[in-house]
Amino acid sequence: MSCLMVERCGEILFENPDQNVKCVCMLGDVRLRGQTGVPAERRGSYPFIDFRLLNNTTHSGEIGTKKKVKRLLSFQRYFHASRLLRGIIPQAPLHLLDEDYLGQARHMLSKVGMWDFDIFLFDRLTNGNSLVTLLCHLFNTHGLIHHFKLDMVTLHRFLVMVQEDYHSQNPYHNAVHAADVTQAMNCYLKEPKLASFLTPLDIMLGLLAAAAHDVDHPGVNQPFLIKTNHHLANLYQNMSVLENHHWRSTIGMLRESRLLAHLPKEMTQDIEQQLGSLILATDINRQNEFLTRLKAHLHNEDLRLEDVHDRHFMLQIALKCADICNPCRIWEMSKQWSERVCEEFYRQGDLEQKFELEISPLCNQQKDSIPSIQIGFMTYIVEPLFREWARFTGNSTLSENMLSHLSHNKAQWKSLLPTQHRSSSGGGGSPDHAGQGTENEEQTVTKGNAP
Repeated sequence: MSCLMVERCGEILFENPDQNVKCVCMLGDVRLRGQTGVPAERRGSYPFIDFRLLNNTTHSGEIGTKKKVKRLLSFQRYFHASRLLRGIIPQAPLHLLDEDYLGQARHMLSKVGMWDFDIFLFDRLTNGNSLVTLLCHLFNTHGLIHHFKLDMVTLHRFLVMVQEDYHSQNPYHNAVHAADVTQAMNCYLKEPKLASFLTPLDIMLGLLAAAAHDVDHPGVNQPFLIKTNHHLANLYQNMSVLENHHWRSTIGMLRESRLLAHLPKEMTQDIEQQLGSLILATDINRQNEFLTRLKAHLHNEDLRLEDVHDRHFMLQIALKCADICNPCRIWEMSKQWSERVCEEFYRQGDLEQKFELEISPLCNQQKDSIPSIQIGFMTYIVEPLFREWARFTGNSTLSENMLSHLSHNKAQWKSLLPTQHRSSSGGGGSPDHAGQGTENEEQTVTKGNAP
């Protein structure tokens, strides 16, 4: 094999000049063999986030030098150094065929379409490989491997890249959350009102977007990146900063793995653009935009799912629902997710306090209780969206089940409210928290929160 080496780079250029974007990719300063190298048109790179910058400002210049962080692109990939693409086999078992699954995990996969699917148990049974195992299974059962003629080893390599670029130290935004969102998305794709119209491409896009929608999430929100002058905030001009990074990172991994390299160029470009549209829709700051549009479609009864644009819009809505569906799970799982997302908020608040930054809304553990955060989130974010989703599905069994769980979980959190807040909580926790939940949702929930 040729030993031609190409240098890591980090920009993706689209054919249309209007679509040119700079891509924050997922690999550090490494050199890749020709057969698995990144496309030659990719240039430039950006340093990874490092909270050590806040510990000692005198180190800033040193850490920023070429010698120290030359072409370090991601938060996480810096530590992996692209060992997959250099031919090193991951230590995790290769879950490709049913016979390779552990018995209990295989039994769980037979019920992957059930809403009470326990993703925490599944992650333990797969030794922390829930996302890879789940996606391999879903790609197979949906016939996507055969339809798109995907190579199984390449698919597995890509999925491992995605899974490893989630930060396991994040209490909430980690690979288990991605697997949970993917499992929920699979359930929504099977809703009768939607399923009969979906093409294999729609299904693949929905599953890929769900799996990668928070990839390389740093565990802090957009306002934190803005007020610490992080390079990503500057790169994306303070607009959908994390979502843009998740999308561009996903494109980088798709191209590096060459999962879709055998498909026509026009098709891969379309896939990249549609993935971007889906992932960017998860920006919670755009909640009202999508909710208003969905209400209008349902009121006018003008959704035509035969039309690719209307179908894509409903995929966006499905992904938004999957991303914030934790309050609609059974209480035992919902409570775990709620505690995890609030722990992530509190960690950010502690970091902000330590370095004398203004503490972001809902990140102050001394003032913001988990019950009040969750009640506000459910009342002002989750309930409005899932009521409209239920209208779209014609109050399907799944939709009614989710709304029932949502109502029960909200009552549970109300019963756990500190006594002094109960009288003022009304329909959704403290009024102050309610306002934060709607006006500053990116600050309070950083996308897919609160089970």
